[in-house]
Amino acid sequence: MSIDLPLLERICRTPGAPGFEKRIRDLILKELKDGNLADEVRVDAMGSVVALKKGKSSQKSVMAAAHMDEIGFIVTHIDDNGFIRFNPLGGFDPKTLSSQRVIVHGKKDLVGVMGSKPIHIMSPEERTKVPKLTDYFIDLGLSAKEVKKVISVGDSVTRERELVEMGDCVNVKSLDNRVSVYVLLESLKKLKKGRRKPSYDFYAVFTVQEEVGLRGANASALEIQPDFGIGLDTTIAYDTPGSQPQEQVTKLGKGAGIKIMDASAICDYRMIEFLKSTAKEKKIKWQPEILKAGGTDTAGLQ
Repeated sequence: MSIDLPLLERICRTPGAPGFEKRIRDLILKELKDGNLADEVRVDAMGSVVALKKGKSSQKSVMAAAHMDEIGFIVTHIDDNGFIRFNPLGGFDPKTLSSQRVIVHGKKDLVGVMGSKPIHIMSPEERTKVPKLTDYFIDLGLSAKEVKKVISVGDSVTRERELVEMGDCVNVKSLDNRVSVYVLLESLKKLKKGRRKPSYDFYAVFTVQEEVGLRGANASALEIQPDFGIGLDTTIAYDTPGSQPQEQVTKLGKGAGIKIMDASAICDYRMIEFLKSTAKEKKIKWQPEILKAGGTDTAGLQ
């Protein structure tokens, strides 16, 4: 299946930190409406988008969840020189932030750069320390007066990166979990194109606030009460230099990961076997996934 790269890039580059998902939600709603992809579409109390494709039977229901939020930051302080301090929204590895471009979403969007103390003036002891989030600030290239005209404490911050093709891969921000948003939309398109009704009512749910505790999935699952739940998300492909075979979790290009467990959920063995047999029947490459840390909307669905 070919990938609609322009659509994937729009989905990935549209901002939507946890609690600030309006722009990505609007994009999803437009895709659903313009494509007439569902029988019913609504936004629930938490802000998740719920798209219902009615099935041949309503005796049971299936819910597939793909979270629309991305890890980001929230502005906590603007100092007298216009530099911004922030708290994380979701989990970050501080090592990845040096010199990263970001967008601060205030009255208008402003591009900034993550900065920290230059290595040239660090002491030998400082150079050996692992960086912390509190070591970083955001430089917008503006005076404090100009910054404060546009940016306020409580505004969200997301990363800025365009999509680049790398061999058979792509590099872009927020593939966790915008690639699953793309997959869920494409699944609805395929159902429509094939003029097929699912066996049971199918709820495609684009959830909010997964990165801060699965909050959208918890609320949606409690409301929908599905008989079957599938969480769509990314995982670790650690088949890279320095890794040991038992550490790799999954390998890039070796197929979809079928989750067995992670730190937040042990998957129902019946669902695992169903996914395995379906993959075999449809000749879909797959690999088992056991993740010792982290969790996904799968736990919220359970």
